[in-house]
Amino acid sequence: MSALLYSIHSKTPELRKIRQVADALRQGAVVLYPTDSGFTLGCELSNKDAISRIRAIRNIPETKEMTFLCRDLTNLSEFARVSTHAYRTIKGLIPGPYTFILPASKMVPKFAQLAKRKTAGIRVPDNILVQLLLKDLGSPIISISAKISNDDVEHSPDAILAAFTKLVDVAVQSDDYHFLGESTLIDMTNEEFLITRRGAGYDRVHEFIETESSEEES
Repeated sequence: MSALLYSIHSKTPELRKIRQVADALRQGAVVLYPTDSGFTLGCELSNKDAISRIRAIRNIPETKEMTFLCRDLTNLSEFARVSTHAYRTIKGLIPGPYTFILPASKMVPKFAQLAKRKTAGIRVPDNILVQLLLKDLGSPIISISAKISNDDVEHSPDAILAAFTKLVDVAVQSDDYHFLGESTLIDMTNEEFLITRRGAGYDRVHEFIETESSEEES
C-alpha cells in the first residue's frame, strides 16, 4: 500500500497540511519528508516501534545512534548536555546542515541513543517546512537520510519518492527543493571537537572550530 502523499509548498507551506503530517507523526507514522540536506525518513523521537521500522527500512543496526531534528538551541539543550564551548559553536552554525554528536540527556530514549557512549546526533535544519512541522509537533523528529543505496550516486526526488512511498505511511513532496547534501558531522563529546564527516557547510566550520579535525568515512 502506497503512502498518503502531501504536496506542500516550499516557501509558503500550507499550515493545514503541516498539521495533518504532525498528527500522523503523533499517531505513530513513519514519514518521508524533505529537509535542507535531502529527503529523510522520520518519526516521533519517543516512538520505539516507528524507529524500529526506520532501522529496518534503512538496514541500520540497533547499535547506531539516531539523528533527530530540533527547532532551535533551546530545544536542543533539553535533549543533550551542552558545554559552554559547544553551545557557542552550535549557536554560530545553526540553523544549517550540521549534525552534532552530543551526550544524550535523560529526555532521549535509550533506543535512540548509541548505547556504549550514550550519545545522540542532533540537527537544527534550515528549512521552513520542517521548522513548521517541528513547531506543530512540539517534539523532535528522527532524521535518517533516505538513501536508495549506500553508494555516492545522487538520485532525483522522483526516484526517492518512488523508492520509499511503499515503505512509509506518509510522504511529503514539494514544488521546489534546495538540497545541500549530506550534513557535516561534528563530534562534541570531548573538549576537542572532531569533524568525522565532511559534508554541506563544511567551509564554515573552521570559523568556529579551531582544533584539528579528523575525518573518517561514514
